[in-house]
Amino acid sequence: MAYCVRLLRGSMLETLELDYIRMARAKGLRTGRVVVGHALRNSLIPLITVSGPLLGYMITGSFVVENIFAVPGMARYYVASVLARDYTVVLGFTVMLALLIVAVNLVVDVAHRALDPRLREQSYARA
Repeated sequence: MAYCVRLLRGSMLETLELDYIRMARAKGLRTGRVVVGHALRNSLIPLITVSGPLLGYMITGSFVVENIFAVPGMARYYVASVLARDYTVVLGFTVMLALLIVAVNLVVDVAHRALDPRLREQSYARA
């Protein structure tokens, strides 16, 4: 969480120095409107980009935590299945994790398209 907050803070500080933010302030918009409406939306783009791999790191970390502290859970069951050579469980769990990662990447791509106006203007179809 601290990494996400630092990334958002750095991105926000960088965004607040851009010309369109100065223009919005010069127009007389309230500070809250400028920060939330203009700066925060563009500052979230790097955070959303990083959030996909962070979910993978959290899942991988649960494998370690569940095994070290003997917490019963899916990751501990997966490790026990690997050690017992239960290929059905290993394959099923691996496919489930792969589908989860694909779904998270899809959500990240959709969020990028919703937040970044440059991506909304582009079309994926070639003429």
